[in-house]
Amino acid sequence: MVDSVSGTSTTSGSDLGNSRKTIADNFDTFLQLLTTQLKNQNPLEPLDTNQFTQQLVQFTSVEQQLKTNEFLEAMMQSSQNSNNAQAVSYVGKTVTASGATTDLVDGVANWVYRVDAAAENTNITIKDAAGNVVYTENLSLEAGTDQIVWDGTTSSGTKLNSGQFTITIDARDGDGKYVPVATEMQGVVEGVDVSGSEPYILIGDLRIPLSSISAVRSTNAEPTPDPETPETEQEAA
Repeated sequence: MVDSVSGTSTTSGSDLGNSRKTIADNFDTFLQLLTTQLKNQNPLEPLDTNQFTQQLVQFTSVEQQLKTNEFLEAMMQSSQNSNNAQAVSYVGKTVTASGATTDLVDGVANWVYRVDAAAENTNITIKDAAGNVVYTENLSLEAGTDQIVWDGTTSSGTKLNSGQFTITIDARDGDGKYVPVATEMQGVVEGVDVSGSEPYILIGDLRIPLSSISAVRSTNAEPTPDPETPETEQEAA
């Protein structure tokens, strides 16, 4: 057995941080130990061939597992780099992402909504970052995808030019039955945070995970309307 060779030490199981590197770097040393073991075996008590082979097979198995782990890590790193590059490419572009909170930039805030059925009685409520209601409106929504554009004018007539705001859409049909509305936000990507396991795009003070983005377009391009729904942009003025 290898452990019987003078001067040989066994890697501690607690030293997991260095064991991988040690095993990988000492493959040649292991073979030298086996050779030394053969040279110095007792002629009257030769090594058990099965034990010798078993040692070699076990070490080879560990070595293959380490190589597999390295390959998987390389694949994960490649995927992470690809996601980071994709996130960086969004800088300066207008994105649509899930969420009801967005920034008021240059006096304009945009939300994209999707409703499956017409909602004749819909209450729009916009709150600031502190949770205060700054604007309310009642309007009707047609089925499909459209957007709500708020010009920053509060219900009291005050004009706001910046800030973070959250929209709530309470939609009801003609019978007063609640109609679900999926809300998204739009904004221009100002930066990217790639310090975590998933990249985050930065829109003002908002940090939005890359996975929540549903659409990307040039900032100067007009949004493409739903082909099945006439363009009826709602302006909350």
